[in-house]
Amino acid sequence: MSAHGSPGNEKLLKRRPRASSLHRIETDKGHHLTGPFMVQTPLGSTTPESCDSPVSSGSFRMAKQKGGFVADLLSARWVVNPVSSFKLLMIPVLLYINWELLAPYIAPQLSNPFAPLLLISYRIPDSSPDDPRYAKGYLDLAFLAFHIVFYSFVRQFVTIVICHPIARYFGIKKAAKLDRFGEQGYALLYFAVMGAWGYRIMGQLPTWWYRTEYFWIDYPHWQMKPELKRYFLMHASYWCQQLIVLLLRLEKPRKDYNELIIHHFVTLWLIGWGYLTNLTLIGHAIYMSMDIPDAFLAFSKLLNYMGWHRLKVGSLAVFLVAWTYFRHWLNLVILWSIWFEFDLIDESNRVWAPETGAWLVWWMKYQLIFPISLLQLLNLFWYYLILRIVIRSYVRDVEVTDVRSDDEDGDDDDDDTEDAKED
Repeated sequence: MSAHGSPGNEKLLKRRPRASSLHRIETDKGHHLTGPFMVQTPLGSTTPESCDSPVSSGSFRMAKQKGGFVADLLSARWVVNPVSSFKLLMIPVLLYINWELLAPYIAPQLSNPFAPLLLISYRIPDSSPDDPRYAKGYLDLAFLAFHIVFYSFVRQFVTIVICHPIARYFGIKKAAKLDRFGEQGYALLYFAVMGAWGYRIMGQLPTWWYRTEYFWIDYPHWQMKPELKRYFLMHASYWCQQLIVLLLRLEKPRKDYNELIIHHFVTLWLIGWGYLTNLTLIGHAIYMSMDIPDAFLAFSKLLNYMGWHRLKVGSLAVFLVAWTYFRHWLNLVILWSIWFEFDLIDESNRVWAPETGAWLVWWMKYQLIFPISLLQLLNLFWYYLILRIVIRSYVRDVEVTDVRSDDEDGDDDDDDTEDAKED
């Protein structure tokens, strides 16, 4: 019997009051923020490898095991089954290629009907060929739908084919942890790429490095550079795909499920409303303030999973600076701009006139303030948790042990045991 099962410890557990809600969050391996920073299974340890997780390596065989492609379409399992999402992805790609090859001989005057799925639509005819501009329209929904499937495949491919072998190399064997490692690997790839792409696009815009007055000058900003439009829609597709997985519970829900649902809804609210009302410049700035610190966060989590604890502490310090600047300071700069610079919009465009692209009547200021403030409140809650994690990493021994390091989804008894152990 282990030391934790001794009579003395049993008495201690009985006397110990239940952990506070905050402590449970901080020591919860299932929490999306704090869980990955718990000390992980030591290298070389043996842990179970079997799991029913939809992102485990067996996912490539799921199409045959659970009814095939049609069943996955009907049940929405294609979102987490890479075989089915790849097949679904290839249908419009092959149709597009066939049309391009055959249409010149059969229907040379007709445009490719599958192009809106793969390429952005609504080029403005009189825009310069050297510097084209694009408007928005209903066909953008087709682009959005296709790239939801695209992200479903890429997410599972990166998780299973790239990240799982790396995780096993570092001694991670338990399926749940393999999946978490894969999630963070995919997050690092996505946010690093989108953060760098957003940085490149901002260099082409008058809002370069948060010159906030240009959020409003010359509004409405409905004529978009092709890169900006593609960037906006790719982001929207990513968050739609993430929300679908959460809402349909296609993966095991995390303990902070409600927080993530709120975050995803607010994010999509900002994306959708910003795109609809031609606030693409401020929308891009918000994207940038979210993507770059999230890349540092994912990197720090990966270091912890790999057991590189001292390097993780340094990475956490860099991440804390990035998170503070981007998620809080720049977010507050944007809120300040909405409140004090909103009236820089020409008075003729402070009307509700969708036909001209102008939507920003006086009350729209508050419609912008509310979701961004809500996002800031969520960020502040997570920021508090981050500060405690960083302080604990510096003040306490980095290699502090955790009795649940072999069980990422421990139950309440495990929580109580850990509380007793910390006494």
